[in-house]
Amino acid sequence: MGIENVKDLGLEELAKRSLHNDPVAQRLIYERLAGKMLAVCKRYVGNGEAAKDVMHDGFIVLFEKMGSYAGSGSFEGWARKIFVNMALMHLRKSDALRYSEPVDSLRGLPALQSSELDKLSSHDLLTCIALMPAGFRAVFNLYAIEGYTHEEIGNMLRINESTSRSQYVRAREWLQKKLQNYITE
Repeated sequence: MGIENVKDLGLEELAKRSLHNDPVAQRLIYERLAGKMLAVCKRYVGNGEAAKDVMHDGFIVLFEKMGSYAGSGSFEGWARKIFVNMALMHLRKSDALRYSEPVDSLRGLPALQSSELDKLSSHDLLTCIALMPAGFRAVFNLYAIEGYTHEEIGNMLRINESTSRSQYVRAREWLQKKLQNYITE
């Protein structure tokens, strides 16, 4: 199969070809997923350069573990889990999962009105999420965006389920405070 035909293949078929160390298939997988997976890494890690390092490490792991992709379900979803895990591993190694925001400073915030929220773009919201302390950001992303349960988050981050729940509440309060400041600026 020539390179022209390979470019037309879906990710699942490229994954099969990648199992045989097909460099063209691997390059196409990288090109198709790099932007999305960098966004995932940035959402967890925050820092642009660190996120790029995590993304590159994630692709190494992705290609090493390609044989474990069963072919059922979305290849992109399977790959996304690898990148989330790589970002969490980076946060654990850098000890960024220590939660530093005092809870008392977050209590008693007025609720944001929907008319105020309508003023925010998705970019504004993602910008505020990126400013969260790393521990808050990890739990918030895993629960609110990725859809993991607090039990699953606890296992992933090696924390208690109740810690995950409390950190999510704190993350929401922190985000509410930042959004309040963002709207009034």
